[in-house]
Amino acid sequence: MMDGEGLDKHQLAGLDNRERGFSRPVEFDRVGEGYRALLRYETVRVTTEIHPTQDDALTILIQTLHSQGYRQLKTQRSFRDGIYLGSQELWVEYPDPPQAEPARFSLLGKVLSWFWPNSSDGSRS
Repeated sequence: MMDGEGLDKHQLAGLDNRERGFSRPVEFDRVGEGYRALLRYETVRVTTEIHPTQDDALTILIQTLHSQGYRQLKTQRSFRDGIYLGSQELWVEYPDPPQAEPARFSLLGKVLSWFWPNSSDGSRS
């Protein structure tokens, strides 16, 4: 079997950790009974550990990229089991992880909080 034959391939798009747009293929390697996802982007090469399915490996790749500051990630399957699909498949979007709200330690922030306290649900009352 040729390298990559019979495997999926996805197009991954989003913003990198410097807020630049990118679109690159995600390839898969079969390793024993499992799969590893691989992304090459400029000088970066991200490879997952071995996972039972290609979808599991892709999910871990997305989580890894999110942890490195990549945002607005989405994928589109372009090959399924080695068969070219073109752009028939829908894009799958991956929600960004929640960002920590910056703490208000400034004097102005403290004074303003006396006049506009946050309600228990986090909204201004």
